[in-house]
Amino acid sequence: MSTKDFVAGMDSNARKAPRRVAFITRRVSAQVKAVEEETVQTFPEVLFRTVVAIEVMAIGLVTMALLFNAPLEGIADPSHTPNPAKAPWYFLGLQEMLHYFPPVVAGVLVPGLVVMALIVIPYFNINIEAEGLFLKNRERRLRIFYIAAGLLLLFLLLFHVYVAVVPTLIVAAFMVVAAQSSPQSPSSFRRYLSSKPLSYWVMTWFLFELVVLTAIGTFFRGPGWSWVWPWRS
Repeated sequence: MSTKDFVAGMDSNARKAPRRVAFITRRVSAQVKAVEEETVQTFPEVLFRTVVAIEVMAIGLVTMALLFNAPLEGIADPSHTPNPAKAPWYFLGLQEMLHYFPPVVAGVLVPGLVVMALIVIPYFNINIEAEGLFLKNRERRLRIFYIAAGLLLLFLLLFHVYVAVVPTLIVAAFMVVAAQSSPQSPSSFRRYLSSKPLSYWVMTWFLFELVVLTAIGTFFRGPGWSWVWPWRS
């Protein structure tokens, strides 16, 4: 192996001396060029925008309250209990779960796990890059996905939660398409699916199930929490 002699010189002409060698001693650190990002001061810029957003939302809510009456029922009568007695719309998904699962599961275990997840998740290291779920170790992750999806479907079928099977199958189908796609796919939709991380799929499935269960509890449940069609009295 031959050795080369490097000569360091001072020159400001890049054409004559296109190559340079920098000697950095222990007491001198290399200069790092940082990219300046657009920043906004918390006070007063961000605070002012927050106040404006709150005021706009308050004006919108007051306007809706003046133009539309709230969908309230009659005065409560202790001698006459409505059938079915439905919870507010934001609890109807939970009430629909009580129709399928034991009260301990639907009323304690599931909400408790959700609250526990909200408490624990912030303490985990968050994947800032949020790479696609199937971009690495595709075969291994596909096997895990098939096992998890099969166990979830079996669990839902065991408790006869057929209304939750359809959203699960739809989300699972899109995940299979994402597994067969790549960032170089010709279709922009397939590229979009391939770039989504696990958190995206879990949240999508959760919101899909929440919307479906809430809609069923609102429009498809009649006396005795039996199944009724919305267009039939």
